[in-house]
Amino acid sequence: MSETCPVCSHPVATGDTACPTCGFKLLGTTQAFKPLTMDGPEPAIPEGNTVRASLNVVRGPQVGITFELGSEPLSVGRSPQCSIFLNDMTVSRMHATIEPEAGCYVIRDANSFNGVWVNNDTIEAKALRPGDMIQIGTFCMRYEEH
Repeated sequence: MSETCPVCSHPVATGDTACPTCGFKLLGTTQAFKPLTMDGPEPAIPEGNTVRASLNVVRGPQVGITFELGSEPLSVGRSPQCSIFLNDMTVSRMHATIEPEAGCYVIRDANSFNGVWVNNDTIEAKALRPGDMIQIGTFCMRYEEH
């Protein structure tokens, strides 16, 4: 009996641990990781309020990908149903949420295994500032406003 991959819908054989087409890991648990050390000064906060923001992947899988943030709350995790899908075993299925609040975006840990790190500090919830470095599993993303 075969199943289909939840990411690319390609058929996979029963017992496969990864999709032969896209590589999505079908079995397993969240793996631990070591947080990155971020050196350098704190980023400057620009004057004024901006409306558009994004997360740019700067380290880890998917380097160079940009996730645009909008007016709706976003889910972040390893589940293909998440708004921001981070396909790596160091990311919990439902790892975090990001939502607009009072003129800024707030990131919240969703009781993830490895936590959410912002500028080398583990957080439960934090209002994001331009230049903040967010680490979720092996993914390191820079928060930008434009």
